[in-house]
Amino acid sequence: MLVIVFALSLLCLFAPWAEGQYTEQLELHPLPQSQLLAAFNFKANTSKSDFDAQNYRLFPRSLGQILQHTHARELHLRFSLGRWDSENWGQRPRHGRREGGTGVELWAWVEADSHEQANARWLTLSNALSGLFCASINFIDSTKTIRPAMTFDLEGSHKNTSGLHLLHGALPHEVVCTENLTPFLKLLPCKGKAGIATLLDGHKLFDASWQTMAIDVRPICPADGSECLLEIEQTVDMVLDLDRSMRSQHDPIPRPPPVEEIACDSDKWYNSHDTCYPRERSTERDWTLSKVFGRPIRGSCHVNEGASPESVTLHAAPSQDIQIIAEEAYSEHKSEDGLVRYVLPSSGDFDIALGEQPLISPSTLEQPRLRAERTMVGYGQERGGMRVILTNPSTTDSVDLVYLESLPWFMKPYLHTLHASINSAPSPSSIQQIFYRPAIDRARGTHLELRLHVPAGASLVLTYDFEKAILRYTEYPPDANRGFDVAPSIVKLLTNSTNGDHSTPVYLRTTSMLLPLPTPDFSMPYNVIILTSTVMAMAFGSIFNLIVRRFVAADEVEPAGIVAIKAKVQALVLNLKQKIQKSREVKAADLNGETKKYGSWICLSATAHSI
Repeated sequence: MLVIVFALSLLCLFAPWAEGQYTEQLELHPLPQSQLLAAFNFKANTSKSDFDAQNYRLFPRSLGQILQHTHARELHLRFSLGRWDSENWGQRPRHGRREGGTGVELWAWVEADSHEQANARWLTLSNALSGLFCASINFIDSTKTIRPAMTFDLEGSHKNTSGLHLLHGALPHEVVCTENLTPFLKLLPCKGKAGIATLLDGHKLFDASWQTMAIDVRPICPADGSECLLEIEQTVDMVLDLDRSMRSQHDPIPRPPPVEEIACDSDKWYNSHDTCYPRERSTERDWTLSKVFGRPIRGSCHVNEGASPESVTLHAAPSQDIQIIAEEAYSEHKSEDGLVRYVLPSSGDFDIALGEQPLISPSTLEQPRLRAERTMVGYGQERGGMRVILTNPSTTDSVDLVYLESLPWFMKPYLHTLHASINSAPSPSSIQQIFYRPAIDRARGTHLELRLHVPAGASLVLTYDFEKAILRYTEYPPDANRGFDVAPSIVKLLTNSTNGDHSTPVYLRTTSMLLPLPTPDFSMPYNVIILTSTVMAMAFGSIFNLIVRRFVAADEVEPAGIVAIKAKVQALVLNLKQKIQKSREVKAADLNGETKKYGSWICLSATAHSI
């Protein structure tokens, strides 16, 4: 029996399901105004048969069991903070496909036989992910869930899509913090202890000007007909301010530098010994990987043999001064466009030091194909309006896109007021298709999807009116006067534009908004409670006094001195009585003892006489 168990253990240890692939990549891209884009990418996969048999090695078990229990065939989760500055930073990283709106955004394809079953499994999925990532994802209920029709496409390879239901939810008010980063790192094979994941520190990540964490799970079926794989991709993109990130760790409080350390512009007429006008920077500042992230890269995460090595890609000028500090040997690959790729050593620290370089102009970066802006217009507490401006900066190519709005149920738009104009001229033909699902009070929100066409070099302006609902007083949050968060709108650029070079869909999201609602005066219940309590206290006190108090005439009250003397005399009398009573008890006890002694002697004498 022991031999059989040992053989089965060896079979499980060296079975083919234990094979998998895992890769890590880091891309560093300097941006204008001493900004640095750091893009982390982690990929792991396992065979579909091993996943169904719950044989995990590189794929995280905690997430895999949730997907199996909820029948989620494809999952996309986003944690984002900040705003991407497209005017200075150019095109979004990864074409915006790994970017989410402010807060938490989740969408998944769930396999189910009916809409009710899909909703139940979606609710289970959101609750399970909430516990796994220490977030409030469980607040994505039916009022915050929609079913997009044109915005999202399947990224994986699915043999049968007839039973898949797409559900989407967002929490724009969710605050992303270190509690979400720690579970994110635990999904990695090395748990952030080795490889490029050692650079991910909460103090640096959440001090960035813009950051997003993404988790994508999808099936991949090779074209050669081999077994399908289940792939999980984790990405972290952040834009760091070098001046703020390289601040001394011993002095985390931001303080102005001393005057002698500031480069003053002496050409100004008001320059003096006690007045300094800072000189404009002529170069991008130098930086070091260990100073920006607080530590160097510590070794490599070797979990499988034969996989592509871990690498760091640096976007630098051809004449850029680059120094590498490594404890072991590494390899370097340069390209003509300034890309430098470093293959990390198997162990030891790895650091990059970049010297000063000429100022980076935003025009040299890849520019976005579309710019989106959304604002709220109108006044008053009853109605309002929305205005969306979509600008096509290209002078030669038009853009086709899908615009998605997910509005809360208490924000009810009037679809008949939807108006489109191009360059201040009405253009109803710009709206090619409309998908609208109205809201139901306290049951579901508004779902609006538009397919739009923006000509080259034009700006499309969308406007519509909406009505604000009045909530019950129990539905208001503690900070009701702050307003209610409205999720960012999602824009998907289609690939069927006039320029056929764009084969990958591009996504971008607007900023979230605060919607002020008619808010009751919550101080009134407090005033009512205080007034009622005061009246009750006065009435009860008066009645209690009338019942308990004894009224005595003034001449019947004895003087205070006589009352005090009587009290002293009564105390002395009581003390004397207690002493007399105590002495009597002592005498009685002694007499009782003598009686017992003589009684026993008499009994003994009588017994002897009888004998």
